Amino acid sequence: MSHHELTAFVSATAERHRIPGVVVGVWVDGQEYHAGHGVTNVEHPLPVDGHTLFQLGSVTKTYTATALLRLVADGRVDLDAPVRRYVPELVLADERAAAEVTVLNLLNHTAGLGWGVIVDTGEGDDALAGYVARMHELEQAAPLGTRASYSQAGYNLAGRVLEKVTGLTYERAVESLVLTPVGLAESFFSPNDVMTRRFAVGHNLDENGRLTVARPWKGTRGNNPGGGLVSSVADQLRWARFHLGDGGGEAGAGVLPAELLRRMQKPTVALRASTLGDALGVGWFLRDIDGVRAVGHGGSANGQFAELLLVPERNFAVIALANAGPNGIPFNQEVVRWALATYLDVHDRDPEPLPYDESRAREVVGSYEIDAMTLTIADDGPGLRLEVRIRPEIRAASDRELPPDHAPFTFGFLPGAGDEYVITGGAFDGQRGYFTRDARGEVVGVDLAGRLFTRSLAG
Repeated sequence: MSHHELTAFVSATAERHRIPGVVVGVWVDGQEYHAGHGVTNVEHPLPVDGHTLFQLGSVTKTYTATALLRLVADGRVDLDAPVRRYVPELVLADERAAAEVTVLNLLNHTAGLGWGVIVDTGEGDDALAGYVARMHELEQAAPLGTRASYSQAGYNLAGRVLEKVTGLTYERAVESLVLTPVGLAESFFSPNDVMTRRFAVGHNLDENGRLTVARPWKGTRGNNPGGGLVSSVADQLRWARFHLGDGGGEAGAGVLPAELLRRMQKPTVALRASTLGDALGVGWFLRDIDGVRAVGHGGSANGQFAELLLVPERNFAVIALANAGPNGIPFNQEVVRWALATYLDVHDRDPEPLPYDESRAREVVGSYEIDAMTLTIADDGPGLRLEVRIRPEIRAASDRELPPDHAPFTFGFLPGAGDEYVITGGAFDGQRGYFTRDARGEVVGVDLAGRLFTRSLAG
């Protein structure tokens, strides 16, 4: 496979999805390849290449988890210890959860916490402390330790553990524990560091279907542990090689013992009917693709999307970055699947849904919610439609421009009696999830993208 074929595929796919700028990196057979296409910004265009900085969104969580594992290796943090050992001031809506939640519960999303607190605690060094002080406002989406439910707040709290143990800000802690030892010279949290380099801005579609620059460019500092890192494809391939390796750093000194690195890639909790994976390790989603084990994480910011996937047994990695929504999601998915098929002969295919069933449709129609979003399911007969929106009161109260809501998605049930479904249209095409029932057999929740939406009383 030539570099020309990678570049041609990336360019054609980006143009088909109308994305201003994309960049892809592949590590295969001990060689590194980059393919960039388009521009950083439709208003002030500069070419995109392997050193252009993009927002990683939730791929940042792999850095937060790795930094904490370094403290575990040094005997300064115990994954099974209660978080209050390190953050004694922690208050949650559920006192039992606050007293018993462990560091591992945060890193594998089994704390039962809701998605996140919608609050801007400023850009000072106390931003993360301020965020954690507001976590008592967050709902307990599930009982502690009973299931995985993806939580931004959980990782922000994990970042506060880093601060308390090291005595540094979260950003300085990650820099000293991870970025510098691994040799990541193109990875930053602060806009002041980014603005002196070439960086991409996000784009979203306006009401007329035109791509416009997404503002604000970056989220709040209090959300940095869950999604604040900005980096290049070159650095992300270096990060991938570190996690494919034995724990050594750029200079050859040990950054993380190999056994802890491998522990991050071993299942800690199973995931059901999730496109994100079959299980969660420590900071990584794990899944079987066509008979091989893959380790990865995706991320999203305002108009920017990232997808990082490793195949350890084949010493392979692919990273895709795109600067437009909503089509950055399917672009990244197409690129990752193409790379797996082209370089490894590994094929990732979506399951086929069952024909429309009116009786099953009636059971799930209604309204569901999490702290930040609402999810509505309607029966178009014959066909089911799912729509996710940011809560209107959050839009009204925000002094920041928020990402637009996605158009409704069609979806269908999958074979079996497990209430599993697959989305069959739109930017989330191929995403899987499932419905949750109570003891009486009534549908009381729906999982989408790892998040549990609970059925509202009106639904």
